[in-house]
Amino acid sequence: MITNSLTVDRSAFETATGWQLKPEGACKGEVCIPLTEAPEGETVNVESLSTQLGLALVHDADKGLWAIGPETLGGRALATAVAPELTLPDLDGNEFSLSSLRGKKVLMVAWSPY
Repeated sequence: MITNSLTVDRSAFETATGWQLKPEGACKGEVCIPLTEAPEGETVNVESLSTQLGLALVHDADKGLWAIGPETLGGRALATAVAPELTLPDLDGNEFSLSSLRGKKVLMVAWSPY
């Protein structure tokens, strides 16, 4: 979910993340997590919810946007939305650096035969 505010519409949060906010906590399927700060009303604070649910929350100050990611595995979440430097040979054998695409939208596809 991408937003320009830390306060978002409750139904938009539920649709984007899959978490349903109920009186007993946040539920996804049959899993429910009690919330220390139960959201009330039509808007929710995504900073509080992301912390409680283990959702990655990344801020792009230059664009004024927040990205709320999926729940983390083992508490490991992205600290930034900046990809690390990656240099690999292209199809012609020339070195290609991922950083040459900085500022552009990039789709990376990874595949492994195992």
